[in-house]
Amino acid sequence: MRTILFLVRKEFLQIFRNKGILPILFVMPIIQLMVLSFAADFEIRNVKLYWIDKDQSTSSRLLHQKLEGSAYFIVNGTSFNSKDGEEAVNRGETDMVLEIPEGFERELVRDQNTDIQLLVNAIDGTKAGLGTYYLSRIIQDYNNELRQKFASKLNLSAVSLKQIAVEYSYWFNPELNYKTFMVPGILVLLVTMIGVFISSMNIVRERELGTIEQLNVTPIKKYQFIIGKQLPLWLIGLFEFTLGLIVGKLVFNIPIEGSLPALYSFAALYIVMVLGIGFFISTMTETQQQAMFISWFFLVIFLLMSGLFTAIENMPDWAQKITLINPVRYFIEVVRLVLLKGAGFADITKQFAIVAIYALIINGLAIWNYRKVS
Repeated sequence: MRTILFLVRKEFLQIFRNKGILPILFVMPIIQLMVLSFAADFEIRNVKLYWIDKDQSTSSRLLHQKLEGSAYFIVNGTSFNSKDGEEAVNRGETDMVLEIPEGFERELVRDQNTDIQLLVNAIDGTKAGLGTYYLSRIIQDYNNELRQKFASKLNLSAVSLKQIAVEYSYWFNPELNYKTFMVPGILVLLVTMIGVFISSMNIVRERELGTIEQLNVTPIKKYQFIIGKQLPLWLIGLFEFTLGLIVGKLVFNIPIEGSLPALYSFAALYIVMVLGIGFFISTMTETQQQAMFISWFFLVIFLLMSGLFTAIENMPDWAQKITLINPVRYFIEVVRLVLLKGAGFADITKQFAIVAIYALIINGLAIWNYRKVS
């Protein structure tokens, strides 16, 4: 233990003596968080829609057919019970729930005001807003068709028939603010990038300077060396994550609905995994330039296929399968679940287990691959 503490003290001294690295660790992430959060925007398609039809009439089936024929929506579930739709939203299985009330067609024929209910998962505010707009346009076109149909049957003017009113209910992001969706993901991006870059250049930098030879002739074990190197960067990573949460709350008013202990437990484990990737790269390279290029190669793949900038549902099937082995995806999911949806430990056990396996494997490889030559 004393050996590890000695290495930790040495690492902190090296970090804080390096005037060039301090702004990279503590200033640039905040600037990047603010700039990227304002710049990000995206388009939607394949919105998952849950269909609840309590009327089971010809008119309701016609609307169902129009929705299934739309390029914007995928009807991924049907039921006769409102509770089924609400549970599907809570489980994250659908983006919207459209409920057709009993007596829908009867009220239309009688020329009464007719309401249908739309329940929207608004964690992704942009997706919720655009999805609602697209759905409203489809319903408006459908409404015009019905008005013409019933007007011809009843010998009425189409103008005299009532419109269908859609009542909206946005969950998890009532203001449809896309920053509420993007800022947590960008925070994950920055923690990942800094963790991988700093750790990947750590060992190789000492190799270039020649200082690592002084450690190689000591009786320090390989696992003690890696842990001693990793612990200071782990603490710095948690500090940066905390700083990002504070900025997100104060600048962008990001809600914190769920369990902070659950979030920090996952963040602590994730940072261990990220640093393990960096140290594994550092043990395989001879120069900082090599470490930088290899780190960037993997980071680009991780970040582009994490669901941050492009919804995973919009990716090809082969890409969606690759995202299942992308650890960044799981941290983004957890941060959004905890901050926006109010998730706790029980809701993130799957992601926790996957990242724990990654952390064990990659850190084991880093320790095994480190060549300690006396």
